[in-house]
Amino acid sequence: MNGHAELAGLIARYATHEGIQATALPRVTLFRADRPTEPIHGVYEPALCIVAQGAKRVIAGDSQLYYDPAKFLVVSVDSPVLGEVIEASPDKPYLCVRLDLDRAVLGQLMLEAGISAAADAPASASLQVSALTPELLDAATRLIRLLDRPGDIAVLAPLAEREILYRLLLGDQGARLKQIAVADGKLQQVNRAIGWIKKNFREPFSIEAVTGEARMSASALHAHFKAVTAMSPLQYQKQLRLQEARQLMLIQAVDAATASHSVGYESPSQFSREYARTFGLPPIRDIARMKAMPQPFLQTA
Repeated sequence: MNGHAELAGLIARYATHEGIQATALPRVTLFRADRPTEPIHGVYEPALCIVAQGAKRVIAGDSQLYYDPAKFLVVSVDSPVLGEVIEASPDKPYLCVRLDLDRAVLGQLMLEAGISAAADAPASASLQVSALTPELLDAATRLIRLLDRPGDIAVLAPLAEREILYRLLLGDQGARLKQIAVADGKLQQVNRAIGWIKKNFREPFSIEAVTGEARMSASALHAHFKAVTAMSPLQYQKQLRLQEARQLMLIQAVDAATASHSVGYESPSQFSREYARTFGLPPIRDIARMKAMPQPFLQTA
C-alpha cells in the first residue's frame, strides 16, 4: 500500500462522517467530505494540512491556493479565508489531516536542533503550499497510525509530531515555520496586531492601538500585515465582524439588525451592503441558504 492510500484508509476509518472530527492525538483533527462543497468563509488558524485524497481551494485576499495529495498547506497566522472542497465523491471522499502548529513545541525543537531564525526576516503570506515529500507523508502516516494503538499515543505522538515539524523546518517553508517561533520577528509583530483586532473587533478601529500592540509604525504595519494576510488591518476587522454576525444569525437566530449592532456596526444599511458584498447575498437570504446546507459544512478545515 502506498503512503497516500494508507493515510487515506486511516483517515476514512476514523472520520466516519462528513465534517471536522477531533481525535485522541493532541492538536490533530481529521476532515472528510463526500462531495464538493460550496465556498465557505472561515478563519484558518496556524496549522499544517495534508490531503490524502481529493482536493481543495482556498482564497485569501486576492490569492488562490490549491492543495491535494501532491501539495500540503501551511497556515502561519489566523487568516480569514474562503475555502471549498473541489474534488470529492462518495467513492473517493476528500480526506485531510490537520496538525495545529504549537509555537512552544516549534521553539523547543529549534533550540534542541540548533536551528535559528533571523528576527528581521521579511513577513510572507500566511497561507502557502509546497510539494509533499515522502518523508513528511511517512511521518504524518505514522502519527495517524497511532489511533490504532491508543496506549502508545502519550509517548509516541510527540515524537511523530516533532519529526513532522523538523521536516517542515528543513523544507522550503522552513523560514516561515521559524518565524512562528521567533518572538521579535515581523510575523509575530503582525500576529500581535491580529490578536488585538480579534479581541477588540467589535470596537471602533484604532490604528494607534494596533500599531502600539504590534510595536511598528503605521506604514510598516500596513505593509507587513498586507504581505501576511492579503488585506489591511481594517479589512481584517471587517471580515471578523461579518463572520461573527453571520454565526449569530445562523446559530442564535438573531435578526440582522441585532447581529450588526452586536459586532459593532452603527449603520444597518452599511452592514447589509458589506455583508452582501462578502457573502454574495443579503443577510436574510444568505442565512436561509446556509440553513439549507448540510450541517457539517457550516465550518471546514
